[in-house]
This record gives sequence, C-alpha cells and structure tokens, in this order.
Amino acid sequence: MKQMNSYEELPLTLCAEDVAAVLGISRTNAYALLHREDFPTLHIGKRLLVPRDKFIQWINDSTK
Repeated sequence: MKQMNSYEELPLTLCAEDVAAVLGISRTNAYALLHREDFPTLHIGKRLLVPRDKFIQWINDSTK
C-alpha cells in the first residue's frame, strides 16, 4: 500500500494488509481484528473486507 495522507485516499474496502498498513500492526494482528465481533468486517466468501467508512468510524470510536 502506498503512503496515504488522508483516510479519503483509502480504497472503498480494505483487506487485512491494508488494515495492517494503516494501523502499523502486523498482518497477523490485522487478521485477529478482522475476526473480532466488534470490528466491522464483511465476509464475502472466504474474503474478509472492511468498508472504508466503517473502518474510519471504528478508529474514531476507539480513540474516544
């Protein structure tokens, strides 16, 4: 993933690698997040994706 300057530059849906890059965590920890009940993950077949707007909302809610 290239360097992002704002959340609006993120793709509409993020994969585990995108989540890891944005949060500065390992891919393993990103997958752990994607499997949490309180994390906004979409399950599409075997793919785990996170909608950008829900991801931004989760970050904002987590930093309060």
